[in-house]
Amino acid sequence: MSHIASTRLSNGATPPSHLENPYRRTQNVQRSKSLTRPERHRPRQGMLSGTHRQDATSSALPHATHRRPHNQPMPHSLQEQLEKHKQQQQQQFVPAETEKSKVSDSAEQEDEEKEPKVLTSWWAWCAFICTCCFPPYIIRVWFGKSNKSMQQAWREKVTLCYLVGFLCGLLAYVIYGLNIDLCPHDRTSYPYSQTINGVTQVIERTEVSVFGQIFPFDIMQNYFTTHNLNLTDDFSGLEIGSIFDGDVHNNCAPFKVNDHDPTLPDCSITSKTGQTLKAADNNCLPLADLLKFHNGNVYLSFDWNDIRPNEYTMDSSNLDLLGDTVLNLTVYFKYNNESQLLFGPQVDLAIRKNRGNDMTYALLYTPHGKKARQCLLARYGVGIASQDVGSCIADQIIMTVMFAVIIFIIAFRYVMACLFQWFIARRLTKPGGRSNWLAWRSKRGGNDDPNNHIPGPYNNYPKLALPSTPITSSTNSIQSHQQNSTSTRNSDLGLSGSRTDIVDTQLYTIMLVTCYSEGEEGLRTTMDSLSNTTYSNKHKIFFVIADGLITGAGESKSTPDIVTGMMDLTPAMANPKPCSYLAVADGEKQLNMAKVYAGHYNGTPCITIVKCGTEEEQAGAKAGNRGKRDSQVILMAFFQRVLFNDRLCELDYEIFWKMTWLMKGVTPDNFELVLMVDADTMVLPDALTYMVAAMANDITIMGLCGETRIANKTTSWVTAMQVFEYYISHHYAKAFESLFGMVTCLPGCFSMYRIKSPKNGSWVPILANPDIILEYNQNIVTTLHEKNLLLLGEDRFLSTLMLRTFPKRQMMFVPQARCRTVVPDEFSVLLSQRRRWINSTVHNLMELVLVSDLCGIACLSMQFSVWIDLVGTFVLPAAIVMSIYLIVSTALSPNPQWQSLGLLIAILVLPAILIAITTLKFIYIGWMIIYICALPIWNMVLPLYSFWHFDDFSWGATRVVVGENKGESHGDAEGKFDSSRLTMKKWEDWEAERTGQKQTRKFHLKTPQEKLSAFDGKSRSKFF
Repeated sequence: MSHIASTRLSNGATPPSHLENPYRRTQNVQRSKSLTRPERHRPRQGMLSGTHRQDATSSALPHATHRRPHNQPMPHSLQEQLEKHKQQQQQQFVPAETEKSKVSDSAEQEDEEKEPKVLTSWWAWCAFICTCCFPPYIIRVWFGKSNKSMQQAWREKVTLCYLVGFLCGLLAYVIYGLNIDLCPHDRTSYPYSQTINGVTQVIERTEVSVFGQIFPFDIMQNYFTTHNLNLTDDFSGLEIGSIFDGDVHNNCAPFKVNDHDPTLPDCSITSKTGQTLKAADNNCLPLADLLKFHNGNVYLSFDWNDIRPNEYTMDSSNLDLLGDTVLNLTVYFKYNNESQLLFGPQVDLAIRKNRGNDMTYALLYTPHGKKARQCLLARYGVGIASQDVGSCIADQIIMTVMFAVIIFIIAFRYVMACLFQWFIARRLTKPGGRSNWLAWRSKRGGNDDPNNHIPGPYNNYPKLALPSTPITSSTNSIQSHQQNSTSTRNSDLGLSGSRTDIVDTQLYTIMLVTCYSEGEEGLRTTMDSLSNTTYSNKHKIFFVIADGLITGAGESKSTPDIVTGMMDLTPAMANPKPCSYLAVADGEKQLNMAKVYAGHYNGTPCITIVKCGTEEEQAGAKAGNRGKRDSQVILMAFFQRVLFNDRLCELDYEIFWKMTWLMKGVTPDNFELVLMVDADTMVLPDALTYMVAAMANDITIMGLCGETRIANKTTSWVTAMQVFEYYISHHYAKAFESLFGMVTCLPGCFSMYRIKSPKNGSWVPILANPDIILEYNQNIVTTLHEKNLLLLGEDRFLSTLMLRTFPKRQMMFVPQARCRTVVPDEFSVLLSQRRRWINSTVHNLMELVLVSDLCGIACLSMQFSVWIDLVGTFVLPAAIVMSIYLIVSTALSPNPQWQSLGLLIAILVLPAILIAITTLKFIYIGWMIIYICALPIWNMVLPLYSFWHFDDFSWGATRVVVGENKGESHGDAEGKFDSSRLTMKKWEDWEAERTGQKQTRKFHLKTPQEKLSAFDGKSRSKFF
């Protein structure tokens, strides 16, 4: 771009004419396209983007429903609306047009008053069908859900709870129910024989058995007495099922011939002495009647040695196995021949070919066999198979495989986490970075190609006409510096001039601090830690955003007053004017006003944006408050418009020229990184240096986070149980994900994103990508899924958008970069915080599990890992209940299961090994014991509370504000958005208005082939 030939000072004076433009070129190029080239052209579809959204302002914002190609600059959303508004003003004296406009406005007002449709997707219909037994009246009266949107959210919540209950029940069935079905333990069994000195002998008993079920002899005598039969002692110890009709369920009816049942026995029993006993009417006694008289559920069990005493002559055995029941087919073989086959030739062939064996599957192959199965069990059963055979073996195999898979997944993750700590983490910030197989993803992304490290041309905005008032500070003033847009890798000299193993970098970095209701102590701790980092003050700037005129509970001053009071404000910028911008909200709250304060904090340039709200909301308790996501979008949208040379709103331009002035002529398009920090976080001195070094080493890294540790460990039992949870979430979960380059959640309290990345002499917008911003700044959020993503877990959803938009790039964990934060010390506050975190985690994992081109393949892929995490989150309550049951049963059982012991060892030992490898601070083993004792809270209380509050979108008790009412939301629709109060102009138009000089629209393009001095940012003007 060309330098503006004539500029005007703040006092109206014209600068001297001898000031030349150092970037003057002989040729002018009309800028029609952006110099920022996008990387992706394929839209990323997800659950959120695939859902139909009803935007009340869609008619006024036509681009909101139609995506533009990435390779064109995105025009501002309200430009066409503003032009239409001007045309209406010009035609206001035409009666016909005026009448038509009134009719149109009234129709639009009626449409806005209508409630939005809620059944707009397959998921909404599924939720409605699953909860159809709850009519709207019941939901409104019993559960207090007044409108359709709230009722639909309640239905979706209940449906998700159904899903959680189903998955927990499925897990319980696989672990316990399947074992009961395949190998029942509620049936007590007595062995048919025993082995003494290598000789198998039949055990003599006094009890009698009926179809394998054992009955005490005295009880059976009393039963026979009721039928006028005398059961003498000669019948003790015998199988007397032949006197009973065991077909309780009439399964043998298909084999009757006329009224005769050929499968029925002769209804008599014979004692050891030859005595025969039968009923007076020669009919069989009903087995159902006996079971009503007494049912002890005790059975006679047979081993394989009993079924086939000689495995070489199995054809002589009359015992067979059908399912888990042993059949004695002596009577069948005696009375069945070729002339009379009770069950047909196919069944007879299957029985004879499987004598002394398991004939279960042989009968299933034929329809006649399936029909005869239950009848065979009713007529010839004499006992059950011992638990070491048949289906019990299958159950043991299933349980063994399942536990092996669980232990393998746990061990594999720990091994991968240790591998990251050993071989990758230390090399992320060293000169040269990773190499060999450790950098395979970076190589595929082109990090080894020197052409990809050539920075693209900058927009080279002309230098601004700035006030001549010098910058004053209580500390030393900022020294003039030399802009260097490239990253230098020097293993000899570090930032302080001494040898270091950290990459020496000079990437311009934004330090974004979002604050809401924090006090002065917390804000000063955060800003002191950032300003005192070892990273160069010449390449970092504070970007503090105060989210509304908020006064925290117990504070005497509002948060904006606290922030501005800590700054060394430049006198010329101490009383800025409110600037308009389009906020992330609905209704009239889409228009918001903000003031831009410029100055320094401890010698570091500082821009503070105070969202003060419009005049209409000044009397409210939370004027200007639009949420943290709105604060992030201010920064993201600002850089998108700057990089694409798009139209700027009034707030954008105010940020632009004050930021350039503070940075001594370095325009915002030179910034490549943004560090996002919450206002209660203390960053360690070398953390920022480590994070920038990792970014400079690898251009494929688009986001990273450091380790967050707890500052108030010993405040209460609530803080104590969180210490190891924070540790394991970083050194286990994030370390494992970093091996794939896919950290699924960069915490909002301490993370860094890349604004743009060099690639083949151009810039690829990353955080400033239009696709990401378009989806992240949605102001109309209707479904339960969208609200959990955008209202509760905006930090995690931003990570999800980055991974979904750029799945080939990397998100990393840098353990060398550390910070400390204050965690909730009361259980009610922790409950509120974790409700938001757990619910947003569930819905973000739902989004990520649909991304098919994440790193890896099949079971060794991040998509599979995300699926495991999603299912694991749902079944946490059932898992902890069954884990406690396993521990108790293992402690009480004389023969504990080795699977449960192996699982307990894996849970207890592997974290201790990880502690020894990573920190060498064995105090964490004590924190681990506290964490394990609190597992019922982590895995049951918190998830169950969160699941039932899926439809609670409030921030909760984490941040308490004076005058705030429960249930208030900063984005609720109130009134109608007046677009005429929002002004959008190109940069040169804003500059012309400020300076009073008409600006040229022709810009000089710079290319990487020019000398680096063309990009050094040196100022030839005395005003910088």
